[in-house]
Order: sequence, then C-alpha cells, then structure tokens
Amino acid sequence: VQLQASGGGLVQAGGSLRLSCVASGRTFSTYVMGWFRQAPGKEREFVAGIAWGAGNAYYRDSVQGRFTISKDNAKNMVYLQMDSLNSEDTAVYYCAARKFSWGSSWSDPASYDYWGQGTLVTVSS
Repeated sequence: VQLQASGGGLVQAGGSLRLSCVASGRTFSTYVMGWFRQAPGKEREFVAGIAWGAGNAYYRDSVQGRFTISKDNAKNMVYLQMDSLNSEDTAVYYCAARKFSWGSSWSDPASYDYWGQGTLVTVSS
C-alpha cells in the first residue's frame, strides 16, 4: 500500500485548503482512511477519518463543521477540505490507512498500518 498526500501550503487565517491523498497497491473497499496532523513539539493527532466502503466519517471536535473528508472511489483518492483555517491548524498533515475492524480506534495513530508522507499546512494570522 502506498499513500501520497499533497495540497499543503501557506494560507491566511480564515482561508481554505484542500488536501489530497492518492492510495494505491490494493483494493480499499474494506479500509478506513484517516487524516492526522502533527504540530511542532506535539503528538500526532487524529483529524478526520472515513470508511471507504460505507462512507461514514468522523472528526475531531475542533475541526467539526470546518473540515470535510471525502473520497473518490474511481480515483482512489481521499480529500480533506479545510475551511475557516486558524493558526492552531498549522501542522504537517498525514494520510493513513488501515483495514476496517470492529473495535479498532479511529483516532489512535497506532491502529493505522500505512502512512503517506506529510504535507505542511501553515496558517498565518
């Protein structure tokens, strides 16, 4: 499995960015895709996740209503639309994947098996 994230950049507070993650290497219909982020000096944290098959999505509280995770099955792409960005959203963002399993944590990075390289998002105030 290979994941490649892109779309990061510098944006002013209140602006928007869309991150993309292309997945390859197998069929992902039974997978969960997640976006995580890691700010300098902080632990990696869950941002959003989506079940590739069912499409149900979950978000951390601080991004609920501002970020939207989506997928394009035909292109094997997962997106993270980020609106109303603020300085606390500044971080390196990673996409990750794991096989769906009942009881596995959506938000624990350790439950994900595959990771893409990060893409840096910088929000200027």
